[in-house]
Amino acid sequence: MAYPNDSTTLELPLPARRHSTLGLVLVRRVAAHGLSDARAAMLALDAAGPNFRKLLVLVRALVVDLARTSRRKIVLAPCCAAGMTRDEGLLMAMIAGEGLAVHAVLTDDANCPAAMTTAHALGEELQRIAIRNDWRR
Repeated sequence: MAYPNDSTTLELPLPARRHSTLGLVLVRRVAAHGLSDARAAMLALDAAGPNFRKLLVLVRALVVDLARTSRRKIVLAPCCAAGMTRDEGLLMAMIAGEGLAVHAVLTDDANCPAAMTTAHALGEELQRIAIRNDWRR
């Protein structure tokens, strides 16, 4: 069954903040290449230093939670794409701290907010990394 949001067009620009873009690329890589993607691990190591495992565990947990709880296909762009799909925009809003309404639109399931909790934890970790690395943009 096709949904109106199954479009692969890049409707939205990439996130303006560096830590948000990092989160998006990590999610794209782990979703496309598996939970053990070496390039995702290197990106996390480069950004988070010795605490890279926490970042990787949160990204992996989010991808798994979304895969388990979503009642529809979530469309992601390739990791090097110059924009975001509508679903990725919703995912980034959820990571930024949006509530149950965004989760419900992304997964068609507002009653199981497991992925929302993981997304908020990932957002906090990305924010901590941005402060640690002094990323202003």
